[in-house]
Amino acid sequence: MKRLFDIAVVLVAIVILALPMLLVAILVRITSTGPVLYWSNRVGLKNQIFRMPKFRTMRVDAPVVATHLLNGPERYLSPIGSLLRKSSLDELPQLWSILKGDMSFVGPRPALFNQDDLIALRTEKGVHQLVPGLTGWAQVNGRDELPIPQKVQLDAEYLERRTLLFDMKILWMTALKVLARDGVSH
Repeated sequence: MKRLFDIAVVLVAIVILALPMLLVAILVRITSTGPVLYWSNRVGLKNQIFRMPKFRTMRVDAPVVATHLLNGPERYLSPIGSLLRKSSLDELPQLWSILKGDMSFVGPRPALFNQDDLIALRTEKGVHQLVPGLTGWAQVNGRDELPIPQKVQLDAEYLERRTLLFDMKILWMTALKVLARDGVSH
């Protein structure tokens, strides 16, 4: 049921968002050197690595680590990187990952391949058995501001509570958070 929901919604979203995605792609291309998309190695279902696309918000010479681990991350942002992140427009190419089945609309956010502490805690709590999501329970309860143990606790809570109705609640809360630009890192 969840997979059918994801496919139906992603097909509608791609049709509706095709033009805005094209415009963002053009803006990324004309404001900085490098590719339009950044393909990130992420940890998915059962700790398998998959490649997740995002619109590139950082310069091509930025270190490959979580943004919160960078010293002065704003110096690595592309000219429109901050805007794309604050508006969450950089996340739109992940619709491809949802269509492909590497991600779902709702689930724990996929960890970077080198976030060993997050991966280990999620595995310990059984969260690695979930398909990662574009948004999730931890996302709507603090996003980038949460310490890893608290994030994993919320992911584990989602594992226990997951239903289509709970997913709908998380999607609604996500829309409100995105519109308010709440909990977004630079």
